[in-house]
Amino acid sequence: MADNNTTQCVLFPDIFRKPAVLQFDQRQGSSDGGALLLKAADRRYGLIGCLAGCLREERQVGKVDHSLRELLAQRVFSIACGYPDANDSARLAGDPIHKMLLDRDPVVGRDLASQPTLSRFENAVGPQQLYRLGEALAASVIQRHAERLRGRVRRVTIDLDPTDDPTHGAQQLSFFNGHYDTWCYLPVMGFVSFNHEAEQYLCAAVLRPGNVTAAVGAVGILRRLIQLTRYFLPGARIRVRLDGGFAHPDVLAFLDAEPGVEYVVAMAKNAVLKRQATPAMRQARQRSRHSGKTEHVYGEAHYAARTWPRERRIILKAEVVRAQGKEPKDNPRLVITNLQESPQWIYERVYCQRGEIENRIKELHELQIDRTSCSDFWANQFRVLLTAAAYVLMQELRLRAAGTGCARAQVWTLREQLLKLGARVLVSVRRVVVHLPASFPFLPVFRTVALRLGAAAG
Repeated sequence: MADNNTTQCVLFPDIFRKPAVLQFDQRQGSSDGGALLLKAADRRYGLIGCLAGCLREERQVGKVDHSLRELLAQRVFSIACGYPDANDSARLAGDPIHKMLLDRDPVVGRDLASQPTLSRFENAVGPQQLYRLGEALAASVIQRHAERLRGRVRRVTIDLDPTDDPTHGAQQLSFFNGHYDTWCYLPVMGFVSFNHEAEQYLCAAVLRPGNVTAAVGAVGILRRLIQLTRYFLPGARIRVRLDGGFAHPDVLAFLDAEPGVEYVVAMAKNAVLKRQATPAMRQARQRSRHSGKTEHVYGEAHYAARTWPRERRIILKAEVVRAQGKEPKDNPRLVITNLQESPQWIYERVYCQRGEIENRIKELHELQIDRTSCSDFWANQFRVLLTAAAYVLMQELRLRAAGTGCARAQVWTLREQLLKLGARVLVSVRRVVVHLPASFPFLPVFRTVALRLGAAAG
């Protein structure tokens, strides 16, 4: 049944009034008809071209069938459509829509690159090129939104957050991590948000060995993002939000040394700060006993750890948590900051907003950013950046869907509703016609996004 000259079919003889025959013989069909939106998004963004410019061609010219830009684009578009592995290329090689995404004729154009070609491509990118790729990704994202907002940005917020990437093999620099209780990598993701917008845009994705602490590499990532922000948005205030794993003396010293940078960094509890939080905890317990509900009280202190050169302001959140059928539980929280506003405002209006990052990281895992199955560490870092680029394009689709039912949709919903669309491609001398279902239930959203990406109403 694998022979291309044999019509593949499935027969359901008894579930309908008449026998139903399903024939897989649509030679010019694709199940990713909506992926043309990704091409339109990249055309406006220029992301793939920017990333491809960071790669160095070292292959023999006479033996090259696929340019580095085509290989990069093939992987990014495939990942966005739900094909995270190079192995998937065998099933997509002749897909007319994926050919169009690479500017090839959908019918007679050359097939896409094979799995061996893509694997060689992934393993040929070295650390210097990867550094340039990471820098280009961050610059593209910040520049894109600086242009989108036309420079009217009062504040840029930078968030970093680590995540676990379990490994299942002999991957280089995979180590056992006691916190996650597994062998893994520990990548860190960087996001930027603008003014009071809810969306946090991915701008950095750095793979790290599985045995590092959260703060490893944070200063370098923050320095790069702050420099790029100042370059593209010179008048904007910069705010950095980090969780407790980043409360390292080197990170705090860097943030203090950066002029005009605001920061809120969570901090682990210790005996000294527990004693300073005692009055607030006592008050929170009294309130919780009277109300029978979870209660919290805010306070502040000035504290210097032994490794700090000076005192810093600490926000104290004394909280007593009550859950049905359980004993009340003390839950003190601490945040280091150089902001001058009230403790409650800093904690609730600034620090708590970083919790939305968990949804962004969940989306990245849905795109399978953890498909780091290459044996070489740098090849896995390249895979992480390819997935990050695919996610950036998906975020662009979500941005263009503002005001529709997909305005806050998760990326897998965007994929199912906008990209996974049966299509038939016909080519004539003058044009390419992509036939899509007339009964497509998400046509209004698709049409809105397409028009906002430069399509003309027909």
